Amino acid sequence: MIGIYLCDDEPVVRQRIQAVLERDILVGNLDMEIVCSTGRPLTLLNVLKDANLRQGVYFLDVDLKDKTWDGFLLGQEIRRLDTHAILVYITSYGDLACRTFQYHLEAFDYIVKDPEHLEQSVSLCLEAVQARLVAERQNPKEIFTLRTGDLVQNIQLEDILFFETAAMPHHILLHTTNSRIDFLGNLNELEAKLGERFLRIHRAYLVAADKIEQVDMKCGKLRISGHECLVSRSGKVLLRKAMRGSL
Repeated sequence: MIGIYLCDDEPVVRQRIQAVLERDILVGNLDMEIVCSTGRPLTLLNVLKDANLRQGVYFLDVDLKDKTWDGFLLGQEIRRLDTHAILVYITSYGDLACRTFQYHLEAFDYIVKDPEHLEQSVSLCLEAVQARLVAERQNPKEIFTLRTGDLVQNIQLEDILFFETAAMPHHILLHTTNSRIDFLGNLNELEAKLGERFLRIHRAYLVAADKIEQVDMKCGKLRISGHECLVSRSGKVLLRKAMRGSL
């Protein structure tokens, strides 16, 4: 059973979100339940400290009226207690994605407190969360999930060629065998998440080790499926270790 946790200090908004979640869980017969719905961050954290966590879904208001906690600080503490937490931020503003990177947080979604579209946004978010959980259960180590706008995509790891930093701050370009996708991300976090299957050959490139076709150590470049990627000095060391390990 996946636990859902809701923290918003506006009672009317919190009750509307809770009602939508309860309805969709019931109608969709989802393996989820609302464990905590509160306006107080400490109440939520106390519940988490007493829980046997595995992967909760957290709907967090950004602007909590609390002297100590805002939504981002709360998200950091939740990550410490539940490393696989799925964080969804509720906000009165349109774009707070960049602020999550300041706190080293990976947010699954942002829901704007728009009275006309709040219920629909919550429903679509829960649907996307369910799709991600189903994909991870089927093949937990072979799926990479990302969100671009209102679209959640589950991409097979075997189709990924490399990631590179984009010109726009906090944006990453994901290159697959047949597409290029621009999304909000951080190469450091991706490197830690994806493990040894991907090599950080340059501050701007994270490549699939098994997709490397050619390496030119002298020029500091390598090729993957017709694409050219830069290789730094530390990247060369990493590549040499990887090549020795494959012998």
